[in-house]
Amino acid sequence: MRIKLVLILGMTATVLCAQLPPAAGEVTQKHGIRVFLKGDISPIRLPRRGSAPIAFNMSGRIGADDQGEVPQLQTLKLLLNREGRLSSQGIPRCRLGRIDPSTSAEALRACGSSLVGGGLFTANVKIPEQSPFPSRGKVLAFNGRLRGKPVVFAHIYGTEPVPTSYVLPFVIKSTKGTFGTALEASLPRVTGEWGFVTGISIKLDRKFTYRGKRHSFLTAGCPAPKGFNAIPFPLMRASFGFEGGFSIDTTITRTCKTAG
Repeated sequence: MRIKLVLILGMTATVLCAQLPPAAGEVTQKHGIRVFLKGDISPIRLPRRGSAPIAFNMSGRIGADDQGEVPQLQTLKLLLNREGRLSSQGIPRCRLGRIDPSTSAEALRACGSSLVGGGLFTANVKIPEQSPFPSRGKVLAFNGRLRGKPVVFAHIYGTEPVPTSYVLPFVIKSTKGTFGTALEASLPRVTGEWGFVTGISIKLDRKFTYRGKRHSFLTAGCPAPKGFNAIPFPLMRASFGFEGGFSIDTTITRTCKTAG
């Protein structure tokens, strides 16, 4: 598949996030840290040649495997298989200043035409008055541009323990090899002083009409060799980078089926 997408988030946490719905995924433990990663696409039945619209789901959680405290997670790099396509052509661009700060309703009024997906966000907030994040919030993903680069703005808003909004820009970059493109973001380095991010889930599924034709933010095919109706493939690889210079890497493998 040729999905040009890489996701980099910054997260820190002390316990696994129990608020995101449980699902099958990969759990990796290293340096006293436990990382959970889940990812999938739908539908899994796709054209052998060419491509069709898909929705991409990912969720990540992080915590300590011995109830201790983990170091600050500074980046999460998520690489998706290159045999897919990400195209924002025809989708209006949202400007950061229009949604930062804002409630979810205000962000939708300002940039609803730029919406490409959404999800959930959770955090263990230590100091509510100073934390840039809510303990639980809604994520709205908007197509945009920042400093001349294409991005997906992840707008986070929640009311607990106090109304708070924050925007994580995910910069889209091309890469080479098995995994095609990148979407990169980072959290404030001061996050650990006020609270710890415990989880994030995002679904990208925008479909739209452009110049009279139907389009999708993400498309993919299933290039199985002749004689095979299904093939396994590495859907994505995540690299969680922590304070101190070490990282934890996880790869998710899935299977696609040919349509027709």
